[in-house]
Amino acid sequence: MTEEYVGMHLNPRVDRSPLKERNAAPYLLPSACLGYKYEITCGKPPPGLFFRESEARAGAVMTVSLPPARTPAILPRDAVENVPFADTTAVLAAFAIPPRSEEAVRVADTLRGCRAPPLAGESKACATSLEGAVRAALRMLQDAPCCIWAAASAVPREGLPRRAYVVAAVEQLGGDRHVACHDEPFPYAVFQCHMTGRSATKAYKITLTGNSPTSTTMAMAALCHRDTSSWNPAHPAFELLGTKPGGAPVCHFMPYANLLFGQTMHEAAT
Repeated sequence: MTEEYVGMHLNPRVDRSPLKERNAAPYLLPSACLGYKYEITCGKPPPGLFFRESEARAGAVMTVSLPPARTPAILPRDAVENVPFADTTAVLAAFAIPPRSEEAVRVADTLRGCRAPPLAGESKACATSLEGAVRAALRMLQDAPCCIWAAASAVPREGLPRRAYVVAAVEQLGGDRHVACHDEPFPYAVFQCHMTGRSATKAYKITLTGNSPTSTTMAMAALCHRDTSSWNPAHPAFELLGTKPGGAPVCHFMPYANLLFGQTMHEAAT
């Protein structure tokens, strides 16, 4: 099975610093709001993280913001094998995290989310390395007819200031099934990867630009969930977009260091 990379890239500024340089400061990730069950408190989602599919058109104006990324070190696969993951107590001890601290609560929430069973029609897995995330996506897309692609938003680690952005271009990405891997709060990078049933999602590359001559143009990966009937009614996207479970599609951008996988539909080259 060939891996084919589309016009976006895995952001080269993703932190691969040594584990000892981990930033232990409390953090809330935008991706915490992207779980279907919405069991983990994500606070108020940043403006423009969620949007309507009708806004994915050239010329549309969207108010978007993303906070600075707090993604910890992404460890290579061989390093991950030597640090604890599944046991909360062992993780807290290994990284000197006070048991009753906010960070300890987030570690426990992440592990609880990883252990939770998938929703009906959903496939899910937690990965502790980039290699693990790729393998999880390949397993979920194992009967793809052709080639697998991977994409990530080319958004600065410093985030996006809240402002109006013009949609310069929209390109639908291949396939009718997609795997999204979201970074989770943890002492090192952990990705929760999930995929819903066939024909349940559409993926896009949306190019945003500011409304001034000096603005930067950014290629953003985005995913639209077309069937939200099994989502928690308290999910913040419903209130923000004025819809409900089973209603209009819910779309969101992929934040910094989040990964999106899918399959092309053309025949493999011979």
